[in-house]
Amino acid sequence: MQPNILICTVGTSLFRPNLETLKRERQEGKIRPELVGLAEAYEKQDWAAVARELGTLPPSDRTCGAEINSIASMIERGYVPANCGLFFLHSDTPDGKSIGVVLRQYFQARGHAPVETICVPDLQDQDPKRFRTKGLRNLARYLCRIIRQYSPATCAINATGGYKAQIAIAVVLGQAIGVPVYYKHELFSEIIAFPALPVALDLEVWMRASGMLFDLERSPEPIPAKTYEDEWDEKYESLVERVSIDNVDYLELSPTGQIFHETFRHRFQLIQDRLTPPAVAPEQKQKPRLEKAGWRGEHPEVQRFLERVTAEVPQVIRCETFYYNPDLPQRTRFRLSSKGIEGIYSDGTFTVKFAVRSSARTRSEEAAVVALLNDWLHRQYLS
Repeated sequence: MQPNILICTVGTSLFRPNLETLKRERQEGKIRPELVGLAEAYEKQDWAAVARELGTLPPSDRTCGAEINSIASMIERGYVPANCGLFFLHSDTPDGKSIGVVLRQYFQARGHAPVETICVPDLQDQDPKRFRTKGLRNLARYLCRIIRQYSPATCAINATGGYKAQIAIAVVLGQAIGVPVYYKHELFSEIIAFPALPVALDLEVWMRASGMLFDLERSPEPIPAKTYEDEWDEKYESLVERVSIDNVDYLELSPTGQIFHETFRHRFQLIQDRLTPPAVAPEQKQKPRLEKAGWRGEHPEVQRFLERVTAEVPQVIRCETFYYNPDLPQRTRFRLSSKGIEGIYSDGTFTVKFAVRSSARTRSEEAAVVALLNDWLHRQYLS
């Protein structure tokens, strides 16, 4: 089946060097006559006029830039239909936003639908750290969001435009989700295709790591590495970036980790019924058991939380607290420990740990219930 949605990364070659070169040639009186109107529109920053003037040129003309050139080549070779839908993911910069406007108007005029432009937060070249830790993660997040909206079978990625690191992100994501990725180098006449491969990634690793991955994804700041030391597995190393702050080791989700998390969160939601144990009958559900030491009745919200976990997650039988610290903040999540499924609840000032009794009969089913609980928790943060 031919993909009919093309997701394109966007660079700045249309402006720099292409239209900047035209601007200079016009000032020097060396410009080709058919390009005078384009140069004037660019100097005036009249983006609608720039789009119209580009439309008078063959789409293979180098002046049109990497995005127009590569899409025209993909259409010519039959990779996508002539009226395919287009999503342009552009940088979080003034030039990126302006080029997005030009591309949207250019391709709308040629009958493509839908045509949408999306600014990727933090995808910029002024702060390398922000680009690496946030920009590339956001790129992966938006790519996955569009693919989920339209399905992998209908999508392809054009990774020609933009920063070189975006190509690597697009290829890895395409391999993980099963979406073909295309690239056109300016010196090559042919399109380079990175077809989707049956890469075997480990879903059970994601299920076990789901609490940490959801936690890192929703945190705007790095999290101390010691937070996860009790549940750490060396397989998680490629999913995170380590940052030293005041000689303390912190973790952030890496771009690869973002792809891994997005891919398997969606895959788990599709097949969770095959992975999780049977639901518990309503009459088997039991009230939470709260250990008394140190509580002094101060935190009724804990009991309410445990009651919701039991009532809303079908596989949970009962929650039983076994640890309370009034002065230790933690990160709320679920994890798989040597003793079974463990929950952590904290409001940022105190911590309660509790065992989750479920219908799971095997270690794999326990990992699936952990993932189900963390997905449930994630939806509570969004609601």
